[in-house]
Amino acid sequence: MESVKKINDELSVAGQLNPEQLQQAATQGYKSILNLRSPEEEGFVKDEQKQIEAAKLQYVNIPVKPDGMTEELTDKVLEQIDRLPKPLLIHCASSMRAGAMAFMNVATRQGMTSEQVFEKAAEAGFDCNAQPQMKQFLESYISKHSKTT
Repeated sequence: MESVKKINDELSVAGQLNPEQLQQAATQGYKSILNLRSPEEEGFVKDEQKQIEAAKLQYVNIPVKPDGMTEELTDKVLEQIDRLPKPLLIHCASSMRAGAMAFMNVATRQGMTSEQVFEKAAEAGFDCNAQPQMKQFLESYISKHSKTT
């Protein structure tokens, strides 16, 4: 799956996955899928949960709107990231929300600063400056919740 960006050995992120990629996820060793898309979004795969569970993977859908990130919703997503069997594939429409959540999880669990996270994100191919509102939220969340503070 060429659209998948590996964050670390446990977390990878991607944009919307097609049915073939959902099947590939199982054969490539993923144990669970976390979908951050809302069912109202264009291109949302209506039977994604059924397809993923048929492939014997765990599935969770927590809708996160790009302009609707809150601390409470982020806490809920990060708890699922911690709980779901690894390796975990997190996806949304373009991989930006998935990447933001994955990096917030890594940062808050490993005590990274937002500067370190932005550096890692750039290395993984994310342009954090393309989403200023999301970048600002990520920076704020990490400064409040990272183990270094």
